[in-house]
Amino acid sequence: MMGKIETTKFDSADYLNSAEAIAAYLEAYLEDATPEELRKALATVARSHGVSDLARRSGVSRPGIYKALGEDGNPSFETVRSILSAMGLRLTVEPIERAEAA
Repeated sequence: MMGKIETTKFDSADYLNSAEAIAAYLEAYLEDATPEELRKALATVARSHGVSDLARRSGVSRPGIYKALGEDGNPSFETVRSILSAMGLRLTVEPIERAEAA
């Protein structure tokens, strides 16, 4: 008879341990996520870094991060930019490649 199998809840934050991994994670959301889904993705990334440390490095207060990225949050552009910068990331803009041009 087999013993009980123990499982743990999957948390994406546990795997976001490099700037490259975080960039790929957020880029996937930026493709077609709703603003709410993107906010949740940013909250996951913030947890992966530790909100207290992120607050210290970003200049955004710990309560400010929780409020901006919380369930009813609506982070400003500056808050998002500050948080990403503290993680060694930046927002970029690039042209949308048109299918006809490919």
